[in-house]
Amino acid sequence: MQLLFLGTGAGMPSKQRNTSALALKLLEERGAVWLFDCGEATQHQILHTTLKPRKIEKIFITHLHGDHIYGLPGLLGSRSFQGGDEPVEIYGPPGIKEFVESVLRISRTHLNYTIRIIEDLEGNIFEDESMKVTTAKLDHVIPSYGFRIEQKPLPPRLLIDQAKEKGVPKGPLLAKLKSGEDVTLDDGSIIKSVDVTEPGQKGFIVTILGDTRFCQAAIELGRNADVLVHEGTFDATTEKLAGEYGHSTIKEAAETAKQAEAVTLLVNHMSSRFLPEDEKQLVKEMRNVHEQSFIAHDFDEFEWKIHERRLKKL
Repeated sequence: MQLLFLGTGAGMPSKQRNTSALALKLLEERGAVWLFDCGEATQHQILHTTLKPRKIEKIFITHLHGDHIYGLPGLLGSRSFQGGDEPVEIYGPPGIKEFVESVLRISRTHLNYTIRIIEDLEGNIFEDESMKVTTAKLDHVIPSYGFRIEQKPLPPRLLIDQAKEKGVPKGPLLAKLKSGEDVTLDDGSIIKSVDVTEPGQKGFIVTILGDTRFCQAAIELGRNADVLVHEGTFDATTEKLAGEYGHSTIKEAAETAKQAEAVTLLVNHMSSRFLPEDEKQLVKEMRNVHEQSFIAHDFDEFEWKIHERRLKKL
């Protein structure tokens, strides 16, 4: 799993930060990319990366403010022009269906693939054999949601050398052992799965939040997450403004991570009022509350190291 930040700014784009967009690259896990929000010029940002729009399988929209959705119609159209033909699912609050379909209709944009739009964002919204996505409503000035992405435990790992030593031949018996079944060899001996496998790795948990004030729902979505992505539009000196505009301060983001017992906090949705020279103080504010906290920048990429159970910046 990798996280690629395509836009980390708030409101309007700036020279340092584009508007909100984050790619969850699940290329090893499922050969696909999931996109979270799609602010203006997201497809331009993608041009500066190795990300392929045709790999985008699902798009999750946290809320309907323009800095989170204005890039969506253009991206959908370009994906079609570039030969993408696999279906795309779009998850977003009520109104996202009308927005997408209206723009595509009025601009007469024809897609060479089908889109399925899901507007029911309460509870468990997606689950298959490998992944589960849960949502909850946050506290913003319009309906805004957070997404908790849980990878299910990986299957046991077959210890091939031990299996060979016990006389297990190549073929379907190895697959049965890996799946947890005991097998009987031609000579009648029984090989137990537990003797030739080791438990599979625990899956990752990533929580990606939309715009929000400090709230309990954010804490619950981030509970024990390996990675929590949280907005940090304001700082401690502008806490009152943060509340009025439905946003969080850097310190509140860190407090959410602390109470949720999340391992790593990545802060995005930064106001353009903050200059690069301000970041040292902002990071200090966060780490006074939650030590493993970082500010994300456009094009920052992080990789989940499954065996080390940590997030590494690439």
